[in-house]
Amino acid sequence: MPKTTILLAEDEPALGQIIKESLETRDFNVLLCENGNIAMDVYHKESPQLLVLDVMMPKKDGFTLAKEIRAIDDAIPIIFLTAKSQTKDVVEGFNIGGNDYLKKPFSMEELIVRINNLLQRTTIQKASEILKIGNYSFDFPKQILHFDDKKQQLTHREAHLLYHLVQNKNKVLDRSLILNKLWGTDDFFTARSMDVFITKLRKKLKKDDSIQIINVRGFGYKLVF
Repeated sequence: MPKTTILLAEDEPALGQIIKESLETRDFNVLLCENGNIAMDVYHKESPQLLVLDVMMPKKDGFTLAKEIRAIDDAIPIIFLTAKSQTKDVVEGFNIGGNDYLKKPFSMEELIVRINNLLQRTTIQKASEILKIGNYSFDFPKQILHFDDKKQQLTHREAHLLYHLVQNKNKVLDRSLILNKLWGTDDFFTARSMDVFITKLRKKLKKDDSIQIINVRGFGYKLVF
């Protein structure tokens, strides 16, 4: 089996190296980054399966980094590491989209247990993410649409847009909300980009004429089937 890749963003060199080496002894592949800007670049290039983010980092802190990643990926597990102990900081971490929160100092065994629990939970969730859309089957984790024995590969953004439409079946998907979630902004240019993706999805779903993606002017889109 391929190793699970973990992106570790930690600006304390000694601590970062200790965590990296400890996780590698447990057969994880660890990408160690010294600040949030580097971590964002590595995230895009390497597609890790889990993030371990220090909150207090130079150039881009862990909370800001998590917000940016959550705008394009709402599934990847995120664990925050922090010396902060106030309840409001913990709450902020979870509100941003963190899955777990570990206060420094911590034991490596505790971090490894939390990583394994999140990975197991994610695997179980992904295994059940085969969605029915009319006569189509949508494998969200693999980003594939199946119709009879034919399959269409979706892009990352197409898959996430379709997933949100399915989750809100027969309801209006708020245009501004989904633009901010998937594109990080709701300006004119990203709105036009979303229109293009909707057109692409309509074409990919056209083999079942009971499926419609309706434009609700001034509000958003609604998937009906």
